[in-house]
Amino acid sequence: MQMPSVKTGIETLLTSSLPRAYPPFFNAVFSGMDAEQAHEKGVIGIRAAERTGASAVLRSAFRPDPWLARTVMGLRFPSPFGLAAGFDKHGLCTTALADLGFGHIEVGTVTAQAQPGNDKPRLFRLVQDRAVVNRMGFNNEGAAAVAPRLAASRATLQRRFGQIRPVLGANIGKTKLVGLSDAAADYRISARLLSPHADYLAVNVSSPNTPGLRQLQEIATLEPLLRAVRQEADAAVTDRHLPLLVKIAPDLADEDIVAVADMARQLPLDGVIATNTTIGREGLTTDAAEVERLGAGGLSGAPLKQRSLQVLRLLRTQLPKDVALVSVGGVTTADDVAQRLELGADLVQGYTAFLYEGPFWAGRINAGLGRRLRG
Repeated sequence: MQMPSVKTGIETLLTSSLPRAYPPFFNAVFSGMDAEQAHEKGVIGIRAAERTGASAVLRSAFRPDPWLARTVMGLRFPSPFGLAAGFDKHGLCTTALADLGFGHIEVGTVTAQAQPGNDKPRLFRLVQDRAVVNRMGFNNEGAAAVAPRLAASRATLQRRFGQIRPVLGANIGKTKLVGLSDAAADYRISARLLSPHADYLAVNVSSPNTPGLRQLQEIATLEPLLRAVRQEADAAVTDRHLPLLVKIAPDLADEDIVAVADMARQLPLDGVIATNTTIGREGLTTDAAEVERLGAGGLSGAPLKQRSLQVLRLLRTQLPKDVALVSVGGVTTADDVAQRLELGADLVQGYTAFLYEGPFWAGRINAGLGRRLRG
């Protein structure tokens, strides 16, 4: 009798009751734990799976259906679904995350100088809303520390996956202690160090957790900033074109979103990532007093879905087809990803649902997308 392949076995696993058992497991094990501590334990677990060789089995099983591969910004993505910035801030578990089936992993946000971020506690779960509030403050070890990790990860991904490998993005932000007037010079340092080792570069001007950062979204400030980063990236990477994207907030007024699209045409930018977290708290199920107690920070997850979709629809009508649109915010299922693609997104990212859905999440989404494509 012929034994089932590993891939067939994992595909069966993805449709079994085991993945659906993760939410109760999460509730039992992680829901009472400090959210940042739970995240750190999750990262340790993912890295341990790689060190022990377990993720090699997952890599074989979770490799996306070849039908899912697409070319965006001149890069070949094995799947349109990737992991947004915020999970792997330090570039420490990129290759292990790739084994879980993500078509791309965006590392960061990385700043020119190492910084501890805001005071703890600074990460909070709103379990009833399938959401997270964070005010991490770009805690990271700095571009000089992350750059060699990106280089090593990129080489490892090439070796493990071959020609169609997960794409590696670097998301850069402003160092907290650097004033807005010196922001361009600060971003330039990160671009210079990280660009040679990334497949694309994303400029984060939309986190609500660095004082004054969102002021950089104003077109008069944003355009020269992006031109400076483009110039630095071009100087650092001479053997290929490095795509440059900007990540915007959902809280921008529609007319400001249109202005970003106009600017993207003029620069030109390679892509827009929409959207980051929101400072809004509308429509939450969690008790209002509890939300108030948690304090300031960016809200991500399911409550962001509708605004993210609105921004996607608006940008798609405004951006030319050669400017990539990456949709993120409230993405949980394969149907969510398919909806974004049908509305004109070139790529889709998720993050918050990963914390609730567990390690098989990307694999399930890819399997669902593959079934759709194959009818």
